[in-house]
Amino acid sequence: MTTATKTTTTERAIIAIPMGDPAGIGPEITMKSLAKKEIYDVCKPLVIGDAAVLQKAIEIVGADLTINEVNAPAEGKYELGTVDVINLNNIDMNQLQYGEVSAQGGQGAFEYIKKAVELATAGEVKALATTPINKESLKAANVPYIGHTEMLEALAGSNDPLTMFEVKGMRIFFLTRHLSLKDAIAAMTKERVHDYLIRCDRALARLGVENRRWAVAGLNPHSGEGGLFGWEEVEQIKPGIEMAVADGINAVGPVPADSVFFQALNGKYDAVLSLYHDQGHIAAKMTDFHRTISITNGLPFLRTSVDHGTAFDIAGKNIAESTSMEECIKLAAQYAPKFTANSL
Repeated sequence: MTTATKTTTTERAIIAIPMGDPAGIGPEITMKSLAKKEIYDVCKPLVIGDAAVLQKAIEIVGADLTINEVNAPAEGKYELGTVDVINLNNIDMNQLQYGEVSAQGGQGAFEYIKKAVELATAGEVKALATTPINKESLKAANVPYIGHTEMLEALAGSNDPLTMFEVKGMRIFFLTRHLSLKDAIAAMTKERVHDYLIRCDRALARLGVENRRWAVAGLNPHSGEGGLFGWEEVEQIKPGIEMAVADGINAVGPVPADSVFFQALNGKYDAVLSLYHDQGHIAAKMTDFHRTISITNGLPFLRTSVDHGTAFDIAGKNIAESTSMEECIKLAAQYAPKFTANSL
């Protein structure tokens, strides 16, 4: 379930929320989320951003919220109606144009994440719940990372962190990420399948999931039908699964991709290893687009993220849907205590 179990006040974890690209919907969906009591029931949200941009977002969404600038997480009030903010004061409001790519927006978004990572690695916040950033704005600012995962990997000093989607209890990991389909297929080696099953299983254990049951998705129709529709399953994927099973992983497959996600959604498996980007993304987003949440594993802290972009076309218009942001914060609050108990 993506809805976090309600915790007592003393158990609430501080969740850092970098506000994202100021020209996108990040500030708006953050303010909409923080106007809801259910968020404060489960955590202490702390926004990292620009106070002027956030004040403008409050006006746009019409929320009854007051910004409380703090210098450190320990100074926050964490009560409904007050938005605790570490203000980096790095946006010139005279230059801010909603829906437009800008170096100012890319640099600002990067600095919010960088500050959040510093707080997490120092143990001052328990997790990050990130909002959308814009790849073109990052490029305009000469930020040397294409997205969140690559940025967090470098800032945290981690190696090849794992992305997991969770929606309605279904968990999906990815063997490959941002590759062309041709390159992704070339990367589907038995060694990689073996390595990812081992690492993904450890990641689930760090989130407190016990007695883990894995399925690996097939690549070709009917998982190749013994070579009738392709040999990848026979030559690479199945041997990789067998290597992982020999190492103690409870995994089956390859299971035809047109069935495995439905089976996982109905509880047959605790997680699915999808083979390429769109295979897992389509399954998750067709299940519930707004409640598909991304979790980055392999970092020295917990990070959840909405799985949509900056939506420049609707930014500043008070029509952005905040459900995904709310679920993102709740999931961080749900996993944070267990992740801390089983930290890397």
